[in-house]
Amino acid sequence: MLNLHHLNSFVMLQQTGSFTEAAARLGIGQSTVTQHIQRLEKSLGRQLVFRDTHQVKLTAEGEALLGYARGMLDMNGKVASLFGESRLRGRLRLGVSEDVVASRLTSILEDFIRLYPLVDLELTVALSAVLYQMQDIGDLDLVLAKRHIGETNGRLLYREPLVWLARDPDLALRGDVLPLIAFPPPSITRRVAQEALDREKKAWRIVCTCGSLSGLTAAARAGMGVLVQPRSMAPAGLKEIPADRLPVLEDVEFVLVPRRGADAALTEALSSLIVAQIAPQHQA
Repeated sequence: MLNLHHLNSFVMLQQTGSFTEAAARLGIGQSTVTQHIQRLEKSLGRQLVFRDTHQVKLTAEGEALLGYARGMLDMNGKVASLFGESRLRGRLRLGVSEDVVASRLTSILEDFIRLYPLVDLELTVALSAVLYQMQDIGDLDLVLAKRHIGETNGRLLYREPLVWLARDPDLALRGDVLPLIAFPPPSITRRVAQEALDREKKAWRIVCTCGSLSGLTAAARAGMGVLVQPRSMAPAGLKEIPADRLPVLEDVEFVLVPRRGADAALTEALSSLIVAQIAPQHQA
């Protein structure tokens, strides 16, 4: 019989690609994660993980095991929830801003549905301002989104600078009018960019509007214009434009906002996973 603790370390290692990060998320030592993988490999008689100084990848045998490992952990979670003393059930409606989905959401959702299999999780992806509007009318229980500096709604996760991005900064800045790629109103990043340009009396025009970050990224990678994003979420293939070439952008803050009256146990269960996975990445 395979050890579930060993399998849990194996799945977390695959999610994070790092022994250090896997250990941090599991709340155990890095050496313990290493031992779990070694014992799992010994029990199966197969090498499951390639290790080098840059990254951790699964071998073909490791990839084959992954689906079974997740299935065993899922089944264990369902049994624990059914017969455990403290079992969460019900419905939780989560709203997440578009740019967060592109970079951080997968592992959080994987952990939540494994730990709380009796909870029906509904996900809505939209602009931050739209999510807040939905929450105000009672359609969302928990929102993970951006807010302007100075606003006080929600539980602060971290603060981050916005940056100007382009495939070729020199080409994007060649004309007198800045070609701007942006989410549609009421986007926070769009508003920040436009206000910064207006303060400096820098002419601009919208060349691409799209509610999907993948669409905006495609336009920017094609060289259509300049995109604004939080620095840690800058898409691959785009370069940050030096600070002295365009107006300085204000920071944004990422927050968790539970709805008043929502099930506190459910919102806190998901909030604790989000805090554990996102906040440490931005600590000094």
